[in-house]
This record gives sequence, C-alpha cells and structure tokens, in this order.
Amino acid sequence: MTNHYHLMIETAEGNLAKGMRQLNGVYTQWSNRRYRRSGHLFQGFYKAILVDKDEYFLQLSRYIVLNSVRAGIVKHPKDWRWSSVGATVGRVKSPEWLITGVILGEFGKSRTWARRKYQQFVEEGLGQETIWKNLRGQIYLGRDAFVEEMKGRVGKRAEDVNIPKVQQRPLAPPLAEIARRHAKRDRAIRAAGLQL
Repeated sequence: MTNHYHLMIETAEGNLAKGMRQLNGVYTQWSNRRYRRSGHLFQGFYKAILVDKDEYFLQLSRYIVLNSVRAGIVKHPKDWRWSSVGATVGRVKSPEWLITGVILGEFGKSRTWARRKYQQFVEEGLGQETIWKNLRGQIYLGRDAFVEEMKGRVGKRAEDVNIPKVQQRPLAPPLAEIARRHAKRDRAIRAAGLQL
C-alpha cells in the first residue's frame, strides 16, 4: 500500500469526516514540507464503511493486517513495518494511539494467551476469501438487520463532499426483488442496471 492505508476506527460522535480531513490534511502538509513535494499524498478520498461490530469486527481487523500480504508486498503480515500486528502480538512497542486491548479482549483475559490466539487467528486468514463479498451498497458490512438499522439511523444525509457519491446513494434492492417487480426478464435486467 504505497498510496493508501487502512484504519479501523470507532467513533461515538459521528465526526469521522472532520477527523479524516484533519488526519490526511495535516499529515500531507507535514510530508510535503519534509520531502519538498506538493499536492496529494494519498490516492483519492477516504472511503468509510459501516461495519456490524458483532459480526465482522475480528474479520475486519484480520483483513487489515493481511492486506500487505494479499498485495504481494510481504510474505507475512509481521514483515510489514506499518502493520499493527507486531504491536498487537507484543513483538514491538505499541504506539500511544493504537488500542490493542479491544481486539485482544476477544481472545481471552490473559494478555499472553490472547496475543498467541490472535496471532493464530491472523495466520488462519492467510489465503482465505475476502470479507468484501458481503459489502452492501459500498457502505454496509453486516447482516440484513444491521443494514436496515443503519439505513434508518443515517436517514437522508445532506450531500457531503467528503463522502463519495456512490456511497451517498440509497442501497439497491436485491436482484430477486427487482425480478419480482418486472414480468419480463429484459426489463428486470435494465432496471437492475439502473440501480448501479
């Protein structure tokens, strides 16, 4: 990942756009001054995904640390110097801002045991299918009940320049529902295409 990064963030106040603007803006300014460059540092805008914590919390944490392996940059996540896996398993000192206890708490009360189980969990993910096959509307990762609850909470959002337009659209209905609405197959296909 030479042009982007992955973060798992929980925000209680719904102020992610401001935080990301600050993080990306301040870091880009610092980097550009340091390396005497100008312009964008990262590829495109950030992409936020609402995640069903009960269902996908651990899978997302594993996806993030295995991303450098899937990209072919390293053979093992511990070899990627920008990964949090080293700090989470206790191999390197954890930065002040990195919270590892929440993830480790899912694996046990003993820090040593939890670190061992987490490392095993990460390694079991090598070669597994990606979690993104379950992404709905490019914004929701979770079960149907979670998606419906989040759609109700989000409601009609004002257009925000920080959120890509594709993520501002309403979630498309399932293909089976579109097919039920149209008696003719070709019309159903056209209607489904309009949802994209």
